[in-house]
Amino acid sequence: MHLARFNRISLGHFPTPLEKLENLSRTLDGPEIYIKRDDCTGLATGGNKTRKLEFLVADAVAQGADTLVTQGATQSNHVRQTAAAARRVGMKCHALLERRVTNMGDDYEAAGNVLLDDMLRCEYEYRDEGLDMNAEAEALGERLRDRGLKPYVIPGGGSNAIGALGYASCAAELLQQADSQNLKIDRIVHATGSAGTQAGLVAGLHAMNAPVRVEGISVRASREKQIDNVYKLACRTSELLGVKGDLSRDLIEAYDEYVGPGYGQPTDAMVDAISLLAADEGIFLDPVYSGKGMAGMIGLIRAGELKKGENVVFIHTGGASALFAYPHLFSRQKAA
Repeated sequence: MHLARFNRISLGHFPTPLEKLENLSRTLDGPEIYIKRDDCTGLATGGNKTRKLEFLVADAVAQGADTLVTQGATQSNHVRQTAAAARRVGMKCHALLERRVTNMGDDYEAAGNVLLDDMLRCEYEYRDEGLDMNAEAEALGERLRDRGLKPYVIPGGGSNAIGALGYASCAAELLQQADSQNLKIDRIVHATGSAGTQAGLVAGLHAMNAPVRVEGISVRASREKQIDNVYKLACRTSELLGVKGDLSRDLIEAYDEYVGPGYGQPTDAMVDAISLLAADEGIFLDPVYSGKGMAGMIGLIRAGELKKGENVVFIHTGGASALFAYPHLFSRQKAA
């Protein structure tokens, strides 16, 4: 893939650890489970968006930008990391926060990632759900240009072909770690939302001719819509990488059974998954993405889709700071 051909700026701590979850593997009595700790990327509490931002922010710097503009949901991990990346390179950050979740109480728009956005001096505005948020972000960028700024607009989740290079790079990093541990990876499982993480992984593995399946656990879209989103972006990313040979749609899988009532809406399976990993391994997941991703992986193990004898890597995409916006789900004091 030769990723050094692309502009990149160092924002995170890489490689992130690849660890075996001995206790969880024993509890679930299925495949051997490993975790790729992309919650440990280091930028403003870490998370998967840092990998994407290394390429996106480098492109912004190359274009002479002085402001990053992006969008996400209220408790967006991406907005938090984008604001931190902007501060690291001396830029401003403006963001739009979509009110996708409106039933979590008065503190939802003040706690968790929103508090961190405030500390990072991110300028943000709210939008009601249902708008084309990337178009809204482009319009904000135009208004900032009219004010004399030089904005660089990043789509939600950092999920375009440039951003997805971050997870093509992760695919290479993960295989190198697996080889050093003499670990044959059968499947990769993670929460899939804006599609960039899964698309980058699929494109990177395809570029290296590595026969590892990537199982996406959707946190918002239906199965077919998510597969379509991931496939289109994976194809664009492969093209950017210069990979020869068509990328098969059959390489893309997404499960929508774990979304529950909607994006950011709690499910019993998510709460159980977060509680189980904390109790078994001392690792915190988040309630919007990785918690539902873990719930999906546990569901696939219990359904026999992920089997004994397989080695499964779960990618922890970060976001545990959002737990503080959902205290009623986990606090024994709140429950009492």
